[in-house]
Amino acid sequence: MNWHYVEQGQPTGPVSDEQLAELNRTGKVNADTPVWHEGMADWLPFNQVSLELKPSGPVPGPGGTAAAAPPVAAGNASEAVCNECGKIFPIDEMIPHGNTRICSGCKPVFMQKLSEGAKINTGELNYAGFGIRFGAKLLDGLILGVPFMLVYFLVMFPLLASQAGERTSGKVTFLPILLQLLLQFGIIAVQVAFQTFFLGKYGATPGKMVCKLKVVTATGDKISYGRAAGRALAEMLSGMICYIGYFMVAFDNPQRRALHDHICNTRVIYK
Repeated sequence: MNWHYVEQGQPTGPVSDEQLAELNRTGKVNADTPVWHEGMADWLPFNQVSLELKPSGPVPGPGGTAAAAPPVAAGNASEAVCNECGKIFPIDEMIPHGNTRICSGCKPVFMQKLSEGAKINTGELNYAGFGIRFGAKLLDGLILGVPFMLVYFLVMFPLLASQAGERTSGKVTFLPILLQLLLQFGIIAVQVAFQTFFLGKYGATPGKMVCKLKVVTATGDKISYGRAAGRALAEMLSGMICYIGYFMVAFDNPQRRALHDHICNTRVIYK
């Protein structure tokens, strides 16, 4: 079911049942926020329709018939929100399509999308599955792995040779071990910084960009740098437990979340 809600005096949406519930949990939609979906007679406060978050029949309008009014600004039943551009227009200047309406300006592009079989924006998030996410992760691993291997060979081979010579001569120092630990922590720091920068700035690492994926919040919004850093650290936990955190994607229906997505309340979707 596609919901619309009022934010700062303007209708916003559509969002799915789960997204609306998440907006309520995060405080973006409170008990008094007007909400609406196709079939409701008028906008109602969220606390009066929260039980409708599970799919149900349309709310009867005046006279016992189902109202078919489009999403409207509160108090104005003659306007609707265009599902393509998100702007408000008079109803008589728009065309209906399922639970949405399209303005006259967006109509040519919308009809072209329909004729080409292109994906139509319905407000639903298109979650990425295990295979495409594995491919994106593999690409990121190659991007980071090649420089890491070069550094390892340039730094660790001389250290290991030096350590072998010390053992032969009877002199043993802890410098090679210390450098190995520093190198390992350096690799972890680079991995976290890599993900924090790209996810915080672009919403996707290079591997995800190639695969046309992005990481978003439960409502489809861009994640912050703080959440990106937390997700990068949580991803280490997914790998530490025999990669079970990653394999969760294959079994987490329908949102395909890994363990680090559950921890940080993120989703990986197609752009």
